[in-house]
Amino acid sequence: MHSNAQYQGATFGMNRNRVVVTLTVTLTLLLLSLAAQAQNSVPPTARQAMTMPQYAAKLARGASRVPHSVQPNASYRRANPRGRNSRGWLPQDTEVYDNGPINGTTDAWNINFGFVVSDSFTVPTNGATVTGLTFGAWTFAGDVAQTVEISITSSEFGGTTYFDNVVNVTQSNCSGNQYGYNVCTETSANFNGVALNAGTYWVNLQNAVVNDGDPLFWDENSGAGCGSNGCPSQASQTSTGTIPSEAFTILGTTNSNNCEFPPCPVCVSDDPQDGFSIIHNFTANGETPAGLAIDEAGNLYGAIYAGGDNGLGSAYKLASVHGNWIFDPLYSFLGGSAGQNPSGAILGPEQAFYGVASGGNQNCGSSGADYCGVVYRLRPSPTVCLTALCSWTETVLYQFLGDPDGWGPAGDLVFDHAGNVYGTTIKGGLYGQGTVYELTPTNGGWSERVIHSFGGGSDGAQPNSLLLGEDGNLYGATYYGGAGGGGVIFQLTPSGDTWTETIISNFGGCAGSGNCGYYIPRLLQQSAGNFYGIAEYSMQVCPYGNCFLYYFDEIFSMSPSATGWQFTTVDTTYNEYCVQFGTWCYDQGYAFFDGLSVDAAGNLYGTSNSVEFAYGDQYFYITYVFKQLGAYQQRVLVSFAGDDFGDVEVSPNGNLYGITGACGNSQGTVWQLTP
Repeated sequence: MHSNAQYQGATFGMNRNRVVVTLTVTLTLLLLSLAAQAQNSVPPTARQAMTMPQYAAKLARGASRVPHSVQPNASYRRANPRGRNSRGWLPQDTEVYDNGPINGTTDAWNINFGFVVSDSFTVPTNGATVTGLTFGAWTFAGDVAQTVEISITSSEFGGTTYFDNVVNVTQSNCSGNQYGYNVCTETSANFNGVALNAGTYWVNLQNAVVNDGDPLFWDENSGAGCGSNGCPSQASQTSTGTIPSEAFTILGTTNSNNCEFPPCPVCVSDDPQDGFSIIHNFTANGETPAGLAIDEAGNLYGAIYAGGDNGLGSAYKLASVHGNWIFDPLYSFLGGSAGQNPSGAILGPEQAFYGVASGGNQNCGSSGADYCGVVYRLRPSPTVCLTALCSWTETVLYQFLGDPDGWGPAGDLVFDHAGNVYGTTIKGGLYGQGTVYELTPTNGGWSERVIHSFGGGSDGAQPNSLLLGEDGNLYGATYYGGAGGGGVIFQLTPSGDTWTETIISNFGGCAGSGNCGYYIPRLLQQSAGNFYGIAEYSMQVCPYGNCFLYYFDEIFSMSPSATGWQFTTVDTTYNEYCVQFGTWCYDQGYAFFDGLSVDAAGNLYGTSNSVEFAYGDQYFYITYVFKQLGAYQQRVLVSFAGDDFGDVEVSPNGNLYGITGACGNSQGTVWQLTP
């Protein structure tokens, strides 16, 4: 089919005479004159682009190769549905429609230079609100997709338009294929929700923008492994006509009463019998919480990525007064040099609120227009406040500068006993693979230095976890790099004015198919000195002739010994969902541990989430809070058949507190649980 395709001008107006309603993400054409000119030199498919000298040269210098043993129906590592640590979807996103995992080995279809690609999908019974899109893309080495135009319409390339906008995309989980392309997951970042009735619709992409102006191609998977009613999709390209379907997932929330098989999705609610209660509901659009911190008096503090007075994020406090929780909006971020879109927070000296955020200098990234990020501190206003709820004042401690300084700060900050602050950036440094940095208070201000730059090879890449050990060393984990490509656990030991890195452990990473794993950058330490962490791994199963990758987590412990470091598996979500529940591992799905916390006595608590994609458009949810009793032994403290449990923290009095993502009319909650 592909060898016979002509590079003709794009045309609309194909009449399908469909009886059903159709949802299309339609990408508006470029001016016809520009499209015709562009398509003389850019072909409609990635395989055809390989035959053209200007693109063959790029591919010859291209991505790391995927082994030829990778099967066409094997899934690439999918975007993380939890949105954990910015690796995938937002916490409130679920799947409205799944057209199957990324293939990456057959071909891909052009979605810029005037080309438009349209795929159908079905909204399940009772309708849904669409909030995003994730899709597979083929890129040239070094290319990063930045935006794409998405429209939702009632037919291919037209009809009634429900949504039409240029949205930002984030690129992740790239792997090289046998043709020299990088095959990546692209996830929309600023998609406004659109409510849709049940029916069949279309999704179209066009006008994709890549950092250096190259073509971007939508991965062809022909619907293999799709898990939704109505899949695989019907697909068309404006230059070619009917084509095989592509790899994509429509994100959003389905209406509540479309579950035919229990346990049906539900939102968290007060459950006095189990000592569980919701102490705050977020209701404003975008106000999903992102982590918690607890002071010695039991007050809660947190950050909100978006929302607030300016829509750029905010910080809040929750205080218990005579048994009632009072919500105090401490600060709304202003954007730009003052920072925006905070992620996580800790309480530092003098009960000040510290964290990292986007914003600051806008000279980072390949385009030179990305924000480099900031470290900020919030404290009560120095002037007397005569009201019950008083705004706090922000101080920006540091604005990152870009390479060779770090940029893109992520993860929680840590303090040492001298008041120095340590943190990580996932980008920048001497090699562009992230840093560990130190902020030191000096003369009423703060000075910054990079104490380690990651090289992307044996010492890891993109750190996003850091803690100060009982021994005074820094410990952390990276997403990628190391001997196996799946990240490392590292130790930084101070010696005078320098720090020496030691790699404690490597993880193998995932390359196309088969069992594999990644470190999830999350470590914590007991008072006794042992560490706990979470790692992600996959298992390939082929129940119906098509192969799927299941994604699971394991909790591990890590302790020093005379011969090095001793690792022990504490529990796995495979054991909890597949062995204990027995019926959850026959179709494509995921099961994760999301939060971990240790109390003063050394008891381990956590949260877990699972979604099983089965029975057409039906999703099975199990989410719960647990106490780890021993190896492969958990006691479930409270559970629901839906929602999304995130962070969990233990207060000084032994109560558990945590957050959930959006569900129903709520944008998220803060909850309390008395074990």
